[in-house]
Amino acid sequence: MRARMALAISGQACELREVELGNRPDELRAVSEKATVPVLVLAEGRVLDESLEVMLWALGQHDPEGWLLEDSTGRAASEALIARCDVEFKPHLDRYKYSNRYEDVGSEDHRELASQFLRDLDEQLLQSEFLFGSKRSLADIAIGPFVRQFAFADREWFDEQSWACLRAWLNSFVASPLFAQVMIKRRPWRPDSEALVVAWDEQADS
Repeated sequence: MRARMALAISGQACELREVELGNRPDELRAVSEKATVPVLVLAEGRVLDESLEVMLWALGQHDPEGWLLEDSTGRAASEALIARCDVEFKPHLDRYKYSNRYEDVGSEDHRELASQFLRDLDEQLLQSEFLFGSKRSLADIAIGPFVRQFAFADREWFDEQSWACLRAWLNSFVASPLFAQVMIKRRPWRPDSEALVVAWDEQADS
């Protein structure tokens, strides 16, 4: 979702191939050994198969809202927070959300370990509406989808926590027109499918 949101806000049209992870097509494996999503094949043939890599490429083409932040200190802090999300938070999120796939410790233990990151986000959001100021930036979009996954794993429990700022931030993220347009469900791609070229509406939130 975060890769699609960056493509959308930057106005990058692309052929979209929805993939069922339980039935990965050979064409996906042919372009990326990882065979995970997202995978973006550029016009010149270069392959980007990390979501953050796709985001940075898209914003490098066009960054209408200034998600990359011009201030070098702010940008470094943003990159550090995203890295912490991906390296520290997401592994615990996966083990909390998909506890049946892991055998190390219980899901509640991973929920607590993941919550340490969320408490820090809530504290940071006490200072401003978004993670790095009054407008959304790369960090908000890069981290938002994972916080959403965490919240919906047990929404009742999530809503009982004293994370008022985090909840408001997440609700704003989910309610945004930008998020809504990338969440449209489409049929899984097949080799005989008609090409679906998506011209994202970068003005969706204007």
